[in-house]
Amino acid sequence: MLTYTIKRIGLAVLILFLVMLAMYAMVFVVPGDPAAVALGPRATPALKAELITRMGLDQPLYAQVWNFFRNAATGDLGFDVWSKRPVLSMILEVFPNTLILGAVALGVALVLGVSLGCLSVIWRGSLIDRVLAILSVSMISVPSFVIAIYGLLIFSVWLGWLPAIGAGEKGDLGSQARAVILPAFAVGISWVGYLARLVRASMLEVMGANHIRTARAFGLPEGRIVARYALRIAIIPTIAILAVGFGSILSSAVFVETVFSRPGIGSLITQAVAKRNYPLVMGTVLFMTAFYLVVVTAADLLIARLDPRVRDVYRS
Repeated sequence: MLTYTIKRIGLAVLILFLVMLAMYAMVFVVPGDPAAVALGPRATPALKAELITRMGLDQPLYAQVWNFFRNAATGDLGFDVWSKRPVLSMILEVFPNTLILGAVALGVALVLGVSLGCLSVIWRGSLIDRVLAILSVSMISVPSFVIAIYGLLIFSVWLGWLPAIGAGEKGDLGSQARAVILPAFAVGISWVGYLARLVRASMLEVMGANHIRTARAFGLPEGRIVARYALRIAIIPTIAILAVGFGSILSSAVFVETVFSRPGIGSLITQAVAKRNYPLVMGTVLFMTAFYLVVVTAADLLIARLDPRVRDVYRS
């Protein structure tokens, strides 16, 4: 297990290094003058030169990459071009909103997806199973921003049940809970279909195992067999999908936070890209990449802990 852990952490560090290189490559590939875009067409050459110096774009590429690597290793992601605030503090200020949105969306997807998958197995081959299959595929097909827009129109504009914008009042848990319902549902609904189909396929494979047949021979109810004996084994592939799904959920938050005007990482990086605020863009991308790699690595280690065959195959 120690060897597997070291290899997985080393792979995560390598991926993070490559992402940092790719970010700097895109800075030079994107057309246009960042100073002209940020300051507008009436900016003087002196102001443009000052802004380029503040963003560090006047240095050679290797010097920029080296300085960014060196500072990031100590937790310094640079300073915002406009407010002069540390990028890390700006990220940590809004990251809890995105994390809460992602966690609630993942919880919605997990509860509904596993439940629908179990129901499909219990009534496999029936009309209910076919209806749930159509429902799952429909959830996968609809983009999150479409669900966000229609949810906003129906539940906020027409019915007035839920707030349309914002993250709720600070210190008011009830207001914050109401504000996260629509965004979380919009982000997590597509993963309900993925998890439902995955749980169904995994459980159908497990249902043919010897211990399941033994449980049936003892006369246990089918629902109890599915929930207590089959789900414990079939849930293992779902853990890996949940880790990948959490990254996808966080990326979907970029659109959903924009639709609901919700403060978070999505809104922060959207504004930074529009203003060509490169230090904030690169710091935010690096932070979210590192967070995603931590989640995926932790899921891989958990799977290896639950199933020794995973680390045995990796070692071979």
